[in-house]
Amino acid sequence: MSIVHYSNVDWIVAWDENQKSHSYLKGGDLVFDGNQISFMGAAYDGPAERVVAGSGLCLMPGLVDIHAHPASEIFYRGVREDHSVREHFMSGLFERSCSYGIERDDLQVGCELSYADLMLSGVTSLVDITFPYPGWIDVMERSGLRLFAAPSFNTSHWHRDNVHELKYKEDVELGRRNFDAALKIVDQMVAHPSGRLSGVISPMQIDNNNADMLVDSHAAARDRNLPWTTHAAQAVLEHQVMVQRHGITPIQYLDKLGLLGPGTILGHAMTIDQNSWVKWHSDKDLHLLGDSHTAVAHCPTPFMRYGMMLEHFGKYKEAGVTLGIGTDTIPHNMLEDLRYASVLGRIASRDGHVASTSDVFHAGTVGGARALMRDDIGKLAVGAKADIVVVDANHPAMVPVRDPIASLIHSAAERAVKDVYIDGNLVVKDHQVLTLNRDAAAGKMAECQARMEANVPKKDYLGRTSLEVSPLSLPPASF
Repeated sequence: MSIVHYSNVDWIVAWDENQKSHSYLKGGDLVFDGNQISFMGAAYDGPAERVVAGSGLCLMPGLVDIHAHPASEIFYRGVREDHSVREHFMSGLFERSCSYGIERDDLQVGCELSYADLMLSGVTSLVDITFPYPGWIDVMERSGLRLFAAPSFNTSHWHRDNVHELKYKEDVELGRRNFDAALKIVDQMVAHPSGRLSGVISPMQIDNNNADMLVDSHAAARDRNLPWTTHAAQAVLEHQVMVQRHGITPIQYLDKLGLLGPGTILGHAMTIDQNSWVKWHSDKDLHLLGDSHTAVAHCPTPFMRYGMMLEHFGKYKEAGVTLGIGTDTIPHNMLEDLRYASVLGRIASRDGHVASTSDVFHAGTVGGARALMRDDIGKLAVGAKADIVVVDANHPAMVPVRDPIASLIHSAAERAVKDVYIDGNLVVKDHQVLTLNRDAAAGKMAECQARMEANVPKKDYLGRTSLEVSPLSLPPASF
């Protein structure tokens, strides 16, 4: 690694510690030495192995994506965009999980393609939540991403034998074995010599894990000073199951078990008691989340396709919830999720001042870092990691450059992401991923998806084909 000096940069999205917010530094210099930012301000005159003219550029912190399933979700491109089950309160999650199965050896193909897409949209730190598969660690190591591996486990799994019910098959022994295997992977990541790999303890879903597993896995996270994450309050059907079992909401159940608080990241936490789709009699969930400073991974894309949204970003923020952003599904484009978080937050609140561009950018950077118990990522500041996104401010979708972050999120998105540094290493150059073979992975995906679809009749309880479960958006021609 060497000292890199970006000189007289048109726009630097600098962290202002006094205001505890990002701010615009115009015409400033940024220097990083190895994997750490060593200077930011005016007129740097120190040594540098490489000097880059900053004209026409905007430097911003790398985005922190705290909830994604990169290996598997890419397989549902063209499958899940319109897939919604009315009997499941519009969610298609449970039907897809019970009807589709991906060949484990194919998952690394999806991982490579999705990691590349995420970096192209400015993601430098990623929580990858998955059931471990062959080749996962290899792709993590090669990618250059700052990865928080979240190998998952459950003590039961979903199954269906009719259209409206969700049932569970328990296998606690398998869940325990997978939990032990997950801890070994996480410990391996934390000890990795690169210093950019870490871990998250991740029981996959609140409804698919018994109380002992939830409590024990949370204790393992605390012992390691690592984050703990699970999917909770992500669907009306899940809410109903948890109320039937325990008489309280998923959030109240987690609170009862002592699992809320800093370091806990809840995937989605949308169907809380006051959500209009639930309308539960209590009004406690949001206060429990906020008072405990629990983090919520807000992933707008999958839910808006079902006709749902977080209700709402402004309320969660005001309550004290630590808000971060996740991509969760296709497209693996963090900038689009920031845009949707902003737009849907305003629709849900009927207030154009809620979920401002600043709010969602904060959630996608330092908010995510806070959720991950880190203060050295998600911001451009001296001493922070050199996770830097170089935006082409002269891109046609960016001009006129009155407010570059607003233009990037609401107009240009990944098209204006020129270069990306992670831990001081250049991983994207001139819109091309240097560490992974995106084109080769994309070339394999059609064959991999075909294998997944071919197996649907064997898994679906009605023996339907994939086209019957999820028809194409247009019918076959009649001529």
